[in-house]
Amino acid sequence: MMVLVSALVEIFRRPSTSIWDVITELFMFAAPLWIAVLVGVLVGWSWKPKWAHFNAYSSGKDSSFSSPGMIFQHFSASIPSFKIQLPGCISGISDHEIDKVISPPLSPLITSSSNAEKSTLVNEDDLKHLSLLTEEKDGGPVWIQMMNRSTDNMSYQAWRRDPEIGPPQYRSRTVYENATPEMVRDFFWDDDFRSKWDDMLLHAETLEECPTTGTMVVQWVRKFPFFCSDREYIIGRRIWRSGNTYYCVTKGVPNSTIPRCQKPRRVDLYYSSWCIRAVESKRDGQLTACEVLLFHHEDMGIPWEIAKLGVRQGMWGAVKKIDPGLRAYQKQRASGAPLSRSAFMAQINTKVSMDYLRLLERMSNLSEIESLDSSKKPSGRNLPKYLVVGGAIALACTLDHGLLTKAVIFGVARRFANMGKRL
Repeated sequence: MMVLVSALVEIFRRPSTSIWDVITELFMFAAPLWIAVLVGVLVGWSWKPKWAHFNAYSSGKDSSFSSPGMIFQHFSASIPSFKIQLPGCISGISDHEIDKVISPPLSPLITSSSNAEKSTLVNEDDLKHLSLLTEEKDGGPVWIQMMNRSTDNMSYQAWRRDPEIGPPQYRSRTVYENATPEMVRDFFWDDDFRSKWDDMLLHAETLEECPTTGTMVVQWVRKFPFFCSDREYIIGRRIWRSGNTYYCVTKGVPNSTIPRCQKPRRVDLYYSSWCIRAVESKRDGQLTACEVLLFHHEDMGIPWEIAKLGVRQGMWGAVKKIDPGLRAYQKQRASGAPLSRSAFMAQINTKVSMDYLRLLERMSNLSEIESLDSSKKPSGRNLPKYLVVGGAIALACTLDHGLLTKAVIFGVARRFANMGKRL
């Protein structure tokens, strides 16, 4: 700003024969600035992403595009060839089907949030991630085996890996003899019965649910050792079905209706998902056993090395409690006891085909290739900057009016080039 003021003062102090000389000097001074501004605006607008105009609505009538994540969801939903996610709790793929069963009465405690909001909490991206984890194609570090134990009714294997960022991740494979995937699915989803075998669960409450997709938002409070405060979890969960394989996703989700408290302490980073399917029994070789692949990680607010030690010491003791709970659940179901609301919701699944899962995998591979190509060609991002600066150099060399004019042109061009790069 001081440079511009000094230049204008110099023009007015210069001895001139007439007012037209002053006007001519002012015009010759301002013209390069306006040309540089015009070139920068045109070049910047030509490189502006097509979806950038959505930001205009962030402070207007429609506030749903106020965050980059919502902008991307709207942009992806506008591409009919992919249909990654659409509003509403109906899946975006046309060949999806929803299991239909008679619904028990809806609890009056369940909130009336829109189905569209609930469906986006746990969506096809989560299904893709779980599918890649199941096939060990997620691109993460190598799994290191921790445990290999078995009893008469079950076998258990566990692995751990330490990503560069985030808490330790765990993977386990449990095979239950004489159990169907549907029974095991309902067993893990049934919060009412869980308190009978999971002594760490102090409280479980359903906050929201979508009767079309089976998406649920639940609140858990889990008991921790005496030297730690109890932990609160706000969990979104949903089940997809492909043949006789069930992909059960549970993860931490944001929720503004439940205020945070100092105790219990809320855990925001939480992921615990299963792939449940029938496998051959070690007894007779028939498909009478059920395999559960579990992928779990969370940030409990405890130093990770201490958490790893606790998991390693208490893992087998916690796992052994699951099998007696499953057998008791089988007996309760065989007696004709009515389903709990959460167990009923476990039976509402989004059906997907193996072809669709392979499509999700290919889409993931394509995105990895595109990101790799973009990292190999970083100079392409600076092309708009080179155009603006190059145009300014040509303009400054053409109009030879001293170092001051050239400095002003270069300064304006550099500012607009940096603005174009951020776009």
